[in-house]
Amino acid sequence: MSSQAPSKDAEAAGFQGQIPAVEPLLTEVIATLSLAAHAYLSQDEKQPDLQSAEIAIDVASASFERVKERLRPQERLAITQMLTETRLTFVKKRGL
Repeated sequence: MSSQAPSKDAEAAGFQGQIPAVEPLLTEVIATLSLAAHAYLSQDEKQPDLQSAEIAIDVASASFERVKERLRPQERLAITQMLTETRLTFVKKRGL
């Protein structure tokens, strides 16, 4: 597909110009999933939703592994730290 003329599928999906690169999209998805995992783990009145947190962490981690070589070093470090913190929180909550 040429970047000069978007396909009808791309136009139907709401892309008026070039289709965005996958890296920023996945970075946003990874961050959203990590934040969701934290929310599942820090429910105040209820038990943490460990199953949902684990799924969110697994999908975020798999996405990161798939795209990490294409990210800038600063982005890679930030996501690595975020996922590590999320995993540690999960392990602490699971151990209770």
